[in-house]
Amino acid sequence: MERKQGEVDHLERPSPLTDKEKVMIQDSWGKVFQNCDDVGVAILVRLFVNFPSSKQYFSQFKNIEDTEELEQSSQLRKHAHRVMDAINTLVESIDNSEKVASVLKLLGTAHALRHKVDPVYFKILSGVILEVLGEEYPEVVTPEVATAWTKLLATVCCGINAVYEEVGWTQLPTSTG
Repeated sequence: MERKQGEVDHLERPSPLTDKEKVMIQDSWGKVFQNCDDVGVAILVRLFVNFPSSKQYFSQFKNIEDTEELEQSSQLRKHAHRVMDAINTLVESIDNSEKVASVLKLLGTAHALRHKVDPVYFKILSGVILEVLGEEYPEVVTPEVATAWTKLLATVCCGINAVYEEVGWTQLPTSTG
């Protein structure tokens, strides 16, 4: 497979989380996860409002333009719950690299092969997660905690990108119609 000049092959893998960073992530997540459904919905709605192209992967609500209608969508709420559960599993398993790799392999494989989601959306979603957590929980997600979360989410994106590469992901042509 030929690469275009200047094309980036891999995201640089961030350094491993320190014990202190792991504790900060777990402590902050404990407070966030108490409201997991509302936070998950806020994250997905923000994703869809700020990055409307991300809705193309969701047949159930890709044509919903109204924010309130999106927030009330049972399909969106179900997906938001799955996203939050996946993050919860990663946070709970932060010291178990095999479990984390297993979760990322399942997520990456499903999103690459079944849902055909461009992996760039994981990076975009990571930014939205940080933004929403920082706004909704400013007393919990301090700059130091946000830095730890940034490192964790960058590690997740690198792991998912590796799975995409492993399963032979190829960018599908985007439809212009």
